[in-house]
Amino acid sequence: MSKDPFQILADELTLIRKDMDQLQRTSLDKDEAKKLNQIVTAAVLKMAKAAEDAPGEIQGDLEADRDQMARSATHAATRAAESAMAGIRHDLDNERAKLSQAAGEARREAWRWFGGFWVWLASMLATGAVIGALAMAWIQGRGDAREFGQFPRIYCSPAGGEDLSNTAGREGCMFWYD
Repeated sequence: MSKDPFQILADELTLIRKDMDQLQRTSLDKDEAKKLNQIVTAAVLKMAKAAEDAPGEIQGDLEADRDQMARSATHAATRAAESAMAGIRHDLDNERAKLSQAAGEARREAWRWFGGFWVWLASMLATGAVIGALAMAWIQGRGDAREFGQFPRIYCSPAGGEDLSNTAGREGCMFWYD
């Protein structure tokens, strides 16, 4: 990993300070002064380069950190949502089982309340008897009318009619009403 630009700058400043301390203790000749000038110039150029590169490197580091934080936050949110969904699923399964059990108990209680099988059987037989009686009355009424039409002499008096004959010798059943 590369050194932080500010750390490089601090190191260079420390070197310059040490060099300055050494310069104060000794006197320089012309060659040493040139060499010192070259070292100081190189150090200043390095510092300028580090100062120029610092915002770009810092920006890159910040972007990398931001991306990593976004990935971490997304991962954490996903795990939290999955955990919450698992809890909700578990709660729903428990509630569904409780409701199913309660429905079964309600069905059994209703069956007991209304008398169970024997009451059901008796009600079905009673319903069948009522339907049979209604069907018989409907069929009987039509059957009686048909029978009366075919055999009026037999059914005239019981039905409240009067047997009559005309002068031509034809017979009929007469009903009088006021």
